[in-house]
Amino acid sequence: MVDETLKRLLDAEMEAERIVAHADEERQAIIEQAKRDVSAAEQQHAEHIAKIQASSLALAEQRAQQTIAAMQRRYAEQALALRASADLHEPQALAKAIALLTGMNMR
Repeated sequence: MVDETLKRLLDAEMEAERIVAHADEERQAIIEQAKRDVSAAEQQHAEHIAKIQASSLALAEQRAQQTIAAMQRRYAEQALALRASADLHEPQALAKAIALLTGMNMR
């Protein structure tokens, strides 16, 4: 009878060890899957950040090109205005310069 009880206890202990080993394997598998999931999520996050950065850079470049084009237009307009003003005032300026050089007083 004692032998039978010991045998049942040993069988129960072996079954408990098998259950614990199986649970440990399942726990390890869950941990490994979680690590893979986290790694995939980190990769997706990095790719998303890279897309956002590329989009922001493209938008900044587009805005810079627009600003450059606007500044070039304004520069060209100012150059034309200055040229027109110079052309308009050139005869008067020449007359004053000649008067100064010749000593004539023109008003």
